[in-house]
Amino acid sequence: MIRNHFLIFASILFVFSCSNQNNTENTTITSKYIKTLQKEVLANPENVNLQYTLVNSLDSAGYYLEAMNQINQLISKDSLNAQFWLTKGQIQEHSKDTSGAIISYHRSIRVYASPDAMLTLANIYAETKNDTALVLCNNVLQMKLGRQYDAHANFIAGVYYARKMHYSKAFALFDECINNSYTYIVAYLEKGFIYYDLKNYNEALKIFQLAATISNAYADAYYWQAKCFEAMNNKTEAINNYQKAFSLDKNLKEAEIALKRLNQ
Repeated sequence: MIRNHFLIFASILFVFSCSNQNNTENTTITSKYIKTLQKEVLANPENVNLQYTLVNSLDSAGYYLEAMNQINQLISKDSLNAQFWLTKGQIQEHSKDTSGAIISYHRSIRVYASPDAMLTLANIYAETKNDTALVLCNNVLQMKLGRQYDAHANFIAGVYYARKMHYSKAFALFDECINNSYTYIVAYLEKGFIYYDLKNYNEALKIFQLAATISNAYADAYYWQAKCFEAMNNKTEAINNYQKAFSLDKNLKEAEIALKRLNQ
């Protein structure tokens, strides 16, 4: 089962694929931009901002080894830059080096305990059922930075309790998250996942349908509606929603596989 959520601080960002042709064109443009940046960095080795821009561009494009090489160069110049350590952790996390990411996030926090670094680290700990996640979330809440950061902290704490199967606490925290940020769609999805795991498909379906009204171009909301319909033996609606999900995100291979299975 796919359960992908990406926590982007200050906002929730969802990226959708428009078409294979557009993806190819975008890849070509990105590659040209990165090559230009690399030449500029070589010509201006002391320009830290320029090199940092290159790091983020490489990371966004999935060139993790190259991004790591560049961020390590920056850290060698300034090992007390908390943002560099945070960025290194993000690159490691993107490349599935979770243990390395944890070390980098801790180093970032040691230099400066920013809410972004604490929440990023808390997110990892929540997924692994480590109660350090709650400590970090509470630290951020005590900073009283406003509703959006409160929503992030409540969401991550909710994930921790959901993974621990303490569902009443998880529901309460996801609801608190939504109260602080009504469009926090991944909080709705997490609530739906709990109902789905409990085989309460009707309630799960309601949540996923609500999520689709909040973001009607979010493929996962339709994918999980399809999963519910399939579990309830409603083949027609399952196919319709798998098709909708796959039309919105061609990388959603699970939807494509499900359609082939149901259309046999």
